[in-house]
Amino acid sequence: MKYAFFLGCTIPARAMNYEISTRKIATKLGIELVDLLDFSCCGLPVKSVDFFTSVVMAAKNIAVAEEKGLDMCILCNGCAVTLVEANHLLKHDEEMKKRVNKELEKIGREFKGTIETKHLAKILYEDVGVDKIKKEIKHPLEDFKFAAHYGCHYFKPSVVYERFDDPEFPVSLDKLIEATGAPPVQYSTKTDCCGGGILAVSQDIALKMTKTKLDELHEKQIDAMISICPFCSVMYDANQKSIEKDFEGDYNIPILYYPQALGLALGIPPDELEFKRNRIKPKEMIQRFNEKYAVPAEKPKE
Repeated sequence: MKYAFFLGCTIPARAMNYEISTRKIATKLGIELVDLLDFSCCGLPVKSVDFFTSVVMAAKNIAVAEEKGLDMCILCNGCAVTLVEANHLLKHDEEMKKRVNKELEKIGREFKGTIETKHLAKILYEDVGVDKIKKEIKHPLEDFKFAAHYGCHYFKPSVVYERFDDPEFPVSLDKLIEATGAPPVQYSTKTDCCGGGILAVSQDIALKMTKTKLDELHEKQIDAMISICPFCSVMYDANQKSIEKDFEGDYNIPILYYPQALGLALGIPPDELEFKRNRIKPKEMIQRFNEKYAVPAEKPKE
């Protein structure tokens, strides 16, 4: 399996642990990720201001992957929904496709509609498959309780995602978690928004939305939340200490990217999965993991 690897803007700046752990698990699972230097912003930041421009920006990136004959592997939920929606629109709206290609012609590009744009988690779920992942597990994580956070844009709008999962009662990420050996925890706020969408409009309301889920997961006594979106992780991981301070709480809930958890189960050493870049360090979890599987402690750097 070979994909054009689309990182977007946020991941290289704020979520290198997501990128690095993804590259590690890809190697283990026989996935080749190809870096294309002509990729640029997906178009999401201007979508609410100028929809057509956002589609042109997305189409340009899709055209870059089309030139290499590669489907796209996308890590960010926001990038994914922008690229998936544009790909679906342009494949079904000939007039819009003509308008977009008129703009792309100026930079020597053309949208043809020959590839698929897929989130990493969807690739793992559909293209690799849960059964294959289970066969590759070396260190089952059955001693840990993980809670899935899907994020709003992972399967919405459901029409452009071809309803591959139920947006009200999703199961795909839970099944991917289960493949690592860990029991996925069910909770009532699982499909709630992280609050990131209104962070720039009302920080207070956004953080209260984040807090609601942290409150429930703290009661569930989970070992970690599993995320597949860098911006959702910013809300739950990077802002967790601020929420504790502002609302006088105490959570200490690690927020792991799914490839970090999967990497542990696949036998990748913890120090190669960039847990040091997580804001809330999963120290206790990693210690328990190392003790169970006799993994040598990471040597301090000189």
